[in-house]
Amino acid sequence: MKKLLAAICALTLSALAFAADPAEGFWISVDEKSGKETAGWQVYQENGKLCGKILSIAGQPADAKPTKAKGKSYANFQNGADISTLTIVGTTWIWNLEYDEPGEWEDGYIIDPNDGKRYKSEIKFHKADGKKYKEDTLEMRGKVGPIGRSQFWKKADEASAKGLK
Repeated sequence: MKKLLAAICALTLSALAFAADPAEGFWISVDEKSGKETAGWQVYQENGKLCGKILSIAGQPADAKPTKAKGKSYANFQNGADISTLTIVGTTWIWNLEYDEPGEWEDGYIIDPNDGKRYKSEIKFHKADGKKYKEDTLEMRGKVGPIGRSQFWKKADEASAKGLK
């Protein structure tokens, strides 16, 4: 009986260890001023770091490029590529976030694909509580030094994240 209980505990703990972090998944970014949906995202782990790529963008074709970013590049982003040569959809714009605690990641980067500016970033998952957070929400914070701003993204399924037009 003790062996069976130990085996059940071991299986439960191993399942929890491999469970996805609540920040992972599909999200829709929302412009904080207009309230309009801007992009569909997939947030995922790669080599123990949290990353995010755009799956669709509102009001732009899938092959759109960040035209206002001409000549901008960063050594630790896309092998130093000129950002204006990348397509917005399919490119990983969030990378290298480090785990802090479940649903919280920090010390990574995000590039605004519109203008090519890079910011330090952190992500925090907020579970729907029926009060402040009516639905599961991802807080994406971009910072320059101690100053930053947050955008609040809403949980989506894969079809919705890929389907913005």
